[in-house]
Amino acid sequence: MGWEQELGQADRMWRTYIEMSKHLSSHLQQHVQRDHELSAADFEVLVRLAESADRRMPIAQLAAATQWEKSRLSHQLTRMTQRGLVERVDSDRRYPDVLLTDKGHAAINSAVPAHTEMVHALFIDVLGPERLASFAEACADVLRALDAHREQDCSL
Repeated sequence: MGWEQELGQADRMWRTYIEMSKHLSSHLQQHVQRDHELSAADFEVLVRLAESADRRMPIAQLAAATQWEKSRLSHQLTRMTQRGLVERVDSDRRYPDVLLTDKGHAAINSAVPAHTEMVHALFIDVLGPERLASFAEACADVLRALDAHREQDCSL
């Protein structure tokens, strides 16, 4: 008997979740790229900065929020700086802060409404309030388990 036949219902549910997550994420990213000329990485950085105080964030805090390595974030910020979406500005810390420019603010303000509408149409409205609440609670449980694992058992 091969491993495919040994998959239980829970394993199949896991694989369905992974497939849905990949397809939904990819589809949303393609729309943001096509309609607003923003990559998924651009979108994430711009949203984080737009939601921060003064549209500004220390690089270390941005790296932690995105869970990206410093080199990846540095390369991404260089590309975004060249396009005028963000600036690196002096701070009282070791590294400069990242500032959302007016052009970056306009870009994210243009992209978010359409993105939000699509998230509602393809995810939130599909699940409905009760299933969405249960899903959110389950996701919070998984995040707590992941945090506990990292604190106690994980060598990463």
